[in-house]
Amino acid sequence: MLHIALAAPVSPTVVAFHRGAKQWSALIPNFRRSRGIGSSVFSSSLRKRLQLRFFASGENGGNGGVLEEISEAEKEPTNFAWPDNKKPRVCILGGGFGGLYTALRLESLEWPDDKKPQIVLVDQSERFVFKPMLYELLSGEVDEWEIAPRFSDLLANTSVQFFKDRVKVLNPSDHWGMNGSKASSCGGTVHLESGLLIEYDWLVLALGAEAKLDVVPGAIEFAIPFSTLEDARKVNDKLTKLERKTFGTDFQISVAVVGCGYSGVELAATLAERLQNRGIVRAINVETMICPNAPPGNREVALKVLSSRKVELLLGYFVRCIRRLSDLESSDPLTGVDENSTEVVPDFEKYILELQPAERGMQSKIIEADLVLWTVGTKPPLPQLEPSDEPFVIPLNARGQAETDETLRVKGHPRIFALGDSSALRDSNGRILPATAQQADFTGWNLWAAINGRPLLPFRFQNLGEMMTLGRNDAAISPSFIDGLTLEGSIGHTARKIAYLIRLPTDEHRLKVGISWLTKSAIDSVSSLQSTLYKVLSGS
Repeated sequence: MLHIALAAPVSPTVVAFHRGAKQWSALIPNFRRSRGIGSSVFSSSLRKRLQLRFFASGENGGNGGVLEEISEAEKEPTNFAWPDNKKPRVCILGGGFGGLYTALRLESLEWPDDKKPQIVLVDQSERFVFKPMLYELLSGEVDEWEIAPRFSDLLANTSVQFFKDRVKVLNPSDHWGMNGSKASSCGGTVHLESGLLIEYDWLVLALGAEAKLDVVPGAIEFAIPFSTLEDARKVNDKLTKLERKTFGTDFQISVAVVGCGYSGVELAATLAERLQNRGIVRAINVETMICPNAPPGNREVALKVLSSRKVELLLGYFVRCIRRLSDLESSDPLTGVDENSTEVVPDFEKYILELQPAERGMQSKIIEADLVLWTVGTKPPLPQLEPSDEPFVIPLNARGQAETDETLRVKGHPRIFALGDSSALRDSNGRILPATAQQADFTGWNLWAAINGRPLLPFRFQNLGEMMTLGRNDAAISPSFIDGLTLEGSIGHTARKIAYLIRLPTDEHRLKVGISWLTKSAIDSVSSLQSTLYKVLSGS
C-alpha cells in the first residue's frame, strides 16, 4: 500500500538494470566477479567514479528497477537539519497504512525525555488514502476528504514532520559485515528528489506495491488500475462523461473488470449498482470461481449480489491482449465481437479484449468495452537483485520484497524496519504473511524497544476476519471469532463502516467523519420516508 517513486535527475545517462557479473562488467569497467553486486555497490572507491541509484516506481507509475550514472558535476544535496542531533532520528518512507500508522504509534508511546525520537515522514502525495473505501467514491457514498485527508491535517497536533517528496537514493550504512560487526553506528542517508539529504538513525520502509500492468499487451495503454486516489478520480471522471454523453439514449455503457479477487468483485458490484439499466459490467477471471481465497460465506453473498445486478462473469479466461477499436477499423473485421456493443459513443474510444480460455474445451472470446479496469496483480517498487558473494545492501526475495525477520527488521540491517507489501515477513512454515495495519503497531513498539535497549517482540498475525463492500447498502463480513457467521446486506454494510470508522488514523478525523456519516444517514432516512409517504398518499 505504501509506495515510493524514485525520479530521475535532469542530465544523467540511463542504463538498464541487469543481473550478474557479466552485465556489471559491461556497465562498470574493471569490475571483477569476486566483488559481487551487493554492498560493494556503495563502496567509497566506486562512488568516486560514479554513483548508482536504485529506482522504484510509485503509485502513479515509475521506472521500475534501473541504474543510473550520475555526473560528478551534479549539484550537491542540501543536508536536512534535525532540530536536536542528540535525540534519535527516525525516517519513514511511505505514508500509507504502514508508514502513517507507525508514525502515530511512535507519537502515542511514553518516552524518556532524551529518547523521544524526531520523526520525518516522506510520501509523494499530500494525502493519506484509506484505500478500502475507494469504492465508495464511485458510488457517491463518501466525500474525498473523508477517506483522503491531508497529511498536514492529520499530523497537525504531532511533532512528526511531513515532506511531500520522492526518494532518489537510499544509502544504508548499518549492514552487518562479514565478521558480524556493524559497519556504522549511523543508520544511513536518504536523498530526496528535491535535493534534500536526510541522515537517519532508524529507517522504516513502508513502500507498498503498485498495479502490475506490463503482463498483457495493451494493458498499460488502455486499462486503468484501481488502487490509488488518482485511479479512483480517473475512473469516476470517465464514467461521469460516459453517463452524460449517453443520457436519454438506449446506449449501454460497457465496463470490463479484469480480475475477480476482492478488489475486482467489489468494483464490479459497485459499478453495476451505479449503472443499473444503463450499462453492463463484465468481470473476467482466470480462476473458475470468484474470490478463491475468501471465506465461503463472503463468496456466496458476493455471487448473489452480482447475479441480482446482472454482472456477467467470464470465469476461466485470461486476457491475451487489449486493443483500441479505432486502430482496427482499417483492418479485417473481427469475428466473435459482442453483437450488442456495436454502437460507439462519439468522442469516446472503444476497446477490444481478446480472451483466451485457461482450460481446454472452452472457446476464445472477443469482447468490447468503453472502460477497462485492471485489478490483477501487484509488484513491489523495490528493485530486484540476485545473491552474490557479499551481502546485499537490502536483501530482496524473488518478488522484490525486503526480507525481514520476525521482529520486522530487514535481515542484516538492525536499523531498518520494513512492513506491508514491501516486506517478506514469513510465518513458521515459510509463507509470506498478509500485509495488514497490525504490522504498524508492532513496528512502532519495536522501534521504541530498539531505541530504549529493550527486547523486540516477534510479530504475530491475528486473523480478525474479512470484509467486502458490494454497494451503497450491501456488504459481506465474515468475523473470525464466530466460525461460519457472515453478516450481509444493510447489517454487514453498517458493521463494515463502523469498523473502518474506528480504524481511521486520528481521533479528530474520526469525529469529523462520524458526524458527516450520521448527517448523511439522517438525510437519506428522511428522503426515503418522504418518498414512501408520497407513494402511499398518491396511491401508487
